[in-house]
Amino acid sequence: MTYEAFFEKVKGQFMEADVSDIKEHLAYQFNIVGEAEGIFYVEVKDGKLYVEPYEYYDRDAVFIASADTLMKISEGKLDPVKAFTFRKLKVEGSIDKALKLKDFIQSKK
Repeated sequence: MTYEAFFEKVKGQFMEADVSDIKEHLAYQFNIVGEAEGIFYVEVKDGKLYVEPYEYYDRDAVFIASADTLMKISEGKLDPVKAFTFRKLKVEGSIDKALKLKDFIQSKK
């Protein structure tokens, strides 16, 4: 799978999240390693969701994983905390804000 194909698919998964109740600013960068290698970010700002194929410098947390792991997380098939525990997901930055990824994913419309 190419990065472009992966990004379009994962963006669709993330865009299903209902962020209207999230009042705080969240900015996550995802670094995909291995197949479909690349970077993208997810930002929640003023109750709106943005998913873009760029690096985000003012981020709260960085998640590093394979495309397969990130896809399973975005689809709700893999708990991000379990992925971290089993070392399939690395996290850098604010752990408090990183833990909110689970709630964010479970808020799909």
